[in-house]
Amino acid sequence: MTWLKKRAWVYGLLLVVFTWWSMKKTEFEWSKFQEFGNAVTFVREQFYPPSWDISPNLIDPALVTLAIAFLGTFFALLIAVPLSFAAAKNTAANPVLYYLLRFFLSILRSIPEIVFGLIFVVVLGLGPFPAVIAILLHNIGVLGKLISELIEAADPGPQEAMKSVGSGRRIGNLFAVVPQIWPNVLSHYFYRFEVAIRTSLILGFIGGGGIGQQLINDFNSFNYTAVTVEVLFIMVLVIAVDLFGAFVRKRVI
Repeated sequence: MTWLKKRAWVYGLLLVVFTWWSMKKTEFEWSKFQEFGNAVTFVREQFYPPSWDISPNLIDPALVTLAIAFLGTFFALLIAVPLSFAAAKNTAANPVLYYLLRFFLSILRSIPEIVFGLIFVVVLGLGPFPAVIAILLHNIGVLGKLISELIEAADPGPQEAMKSVGSGRRIGNLFAVVPQIWPNVLSHYFYRFEVAIRTSLILGFIGGGGIGQQLINDFNSFNYTAVTVEVLFIMVLVIAVDLFGAFVRKRVI
């Protein structure tokens, strides 16, 4: 018990030291919070009232943003699911393939979408297609890791039951593992879908199309009242995806 208390004190001290070091490196100062009042004044004076007249012009860019996020995450899910079974210890057919896939997924996951976007905008040109590929590649890495961990945490009982009746490895995985993990897979997918909507906005800043490109153009031209409407459109998209995801999960579970 004493040893546990000492370890807790050591961890607490390390946390305090790391927090202090991080505040120094990031120039974090409590006095700077006094300037937040200026931000509120700036938003109130420059971003209000919203330019609602531009709303009809934002419908198509908003749909493009939704399409970018959907295609990037949906295709990533289709690719990540089979890769996840080969990247999970309890279902991997080959140890070498397991480590290679883990390394491959880590590489995809470690490269931000913005980096992929910068590369593919140069290679493929401006437009939404490079944004789809950027989101697709990054999410293969993210979903591959998340789903493989779900597979490893699955109850081995159904798998052993399938083996006892002579089923093959693939059939056993399909009927013993997938039903256990599917609700959580959907939860991860819809969360990544929401993230992809916000990511597609950033990719729009570099020419990836969608409402993000419209937003950065209006921001650079100091058309802040239009930016307000665009941010509201983004909020509606994210909330709509969240509600739809909750509806689907409720039906599945």
